[in-house]
Amino acid sequence: MARTNPFTFLQQVRSEVAKVVWPTRNETLVSTIMVLIMVALASVFFLAADQVVAWFVGLLLSIG
Repeated sequence: MARTNPFTFLQQVRSEVAKVVWPTRNETLVSTIMVLIMVALASVFFLAADQVVAWFVGLLLSIG
């Protein structure tokens, strides 16, 4: 395996970081809001699914 000296490595890292396109403040805000909305929807879905399963299990157990 070829060894790279630390100075060359840091130069390569710096050049790669310069190529990164960072999101704008607005893009970050919109993405954050969308994630929060999806978390809320998933929470409501799983709460409803849990309630339905709990009701069904309770129904099954009350039969026996």
